[in-house]
Amino acid sequence: MEKSIDLFEKAKRVIPGGVNSPVRAFNAVGGNPLFIKKADGAYIFDADDNSYIDYVSSWGPMILGHNNQQVREAVISATNNGLSFGASTETEVILAEKIISFVPGLEMVRMVNSGTEAVMSALRLARGFTKKQKIIKFEGCYHGHSDSMLVKAGSGALTLGEPSSLGVQNSVANDTLIANYNDANSVEDLLKKYDDIACIIVEPVAANMGVVSPNPEFLKSLRDLCTQYGALLIFDEVITGFRLSKGGAWKYYKIAPDLVVYGKIIGGGIPVGAYGGRKEIMENVAPCGAVYQAGTLSGNPIAMAAGIAQLNQLENLEVYKHINKLGEDLEIGFSDLIKSYSIPAAVNRVGSLVCLFFGTLKVNCYEDIKNADTTTYGKYFREMLQRGIYLAPAQFEAMFISYSHTTKEIDQTLNVAESVFKTLKN
Repeated sequence: MEKSIDLFEKAKRVIPGGVNSPVRAFNAVGGNPLFIKKADGAYIFDADDNSYIDYVSSWGPMILGHNNQQVREAVISATNNGLSFGASTETEVILAEKIISFVPGLEMVRMVNSGTEAVMSALRLARGFTKKQKIIKFEGCYHGHSDSMLVKAGSGALTLGEPSSLGVQNSVANDTLIANYNDANSVEDLLKKYDDIACIIVEPVAANMGVVSPNPEFLKSLRDLCTQYGALLIFDEVITGFRLSKGGAWKYYKIAPDLVVYGKIIGGGIPVGAYGGRKEIMENVAPCGAVYQAGTLSGNPIAMAAGIAQLNQLENLEVYKHINKLGEDLEIGFSDLIKSYSIPAAVNRVGSLVCLFFGTLKVNCYEDIKNADTTTYGKYFREMLQRGIYLAPAQFEAMFISYSHTTKEIDQTLNVAESVFKTLKN
């Protein structure tokens, strides 16, 4: 790791903390961060040419695997026509039509440049449409770094205080109400107490506090409560969109939100985001309506080309059968290791999203993750990394399985995990 260490020292002199996103600094797990030189299929390669089986997958968008040939060729072809025009292109229309065709009930989408921007825009739209001010989010869920979402936030922000960032105004934080994930009663209590709640925003699968699946009636209860109290239901599908199924969590759980937020996967690895919903809501966005949102590079032709190439391949439902089966194999393997070595741990899985929690036997909500042993996870992470397995450098993140992973990589991962479990046990 000599080159990675040297690069990190250089980076710290010119970039805050040496990284452009906090979790990359490895502060939550210890050790020196990797600098990645290239990636292909299920593998990444660091600056020292060490290879690793990758379960970060650029935090989710590489559902087909790294350096997918069709996505790469689409990007190269698009660059021949220029990088950006700041004007409308045919590819924006094609990708929007493709997304809508995947999700029954989704009528219009607006392209943006990131999941954070999509969430920020969807919240403004919800406030504009309902003429109400407050929003409900869930403790431990992460929806990007816009001010109103950095309250009781998940992902890397879990390690910070409240609000989850300095610089968040109290006036903004006060309009963000916090409920408990998988507890519909906590939501209804807020709806009864406040009469100006514009929306409820939720990760259908809470994938930013590890992986926490919704209880059987939780999402349906949110749908019913929003209808009853005149609030909009927003699904943040930046992670689950087109990963849980061809239609994302919307189709997987057969629950229709009023608005949905996308990112990551619809760009095939290039920065992009989108938000969408029913036509009657979306036509409140400028220039149709008075809810203003703009983006100079929104609908960037390179990102659109990558997204089209990726979603075209996700028409093949074999992708989902493959990644979900490997997720199940990984879950079973981890569960067997936990029993064999009597390690206090739990493994959660939804489809191809997997998370191994140490120090707790059950994780169903934010309160449960407070029992997680992050110190042991840090040891586990470092031992796995030394043996060629690249995991998320934080306990409260998901493992992402791609279509390029095979039983070979899963078996190798479990074999390595067993040797690490032995080390942890000793």
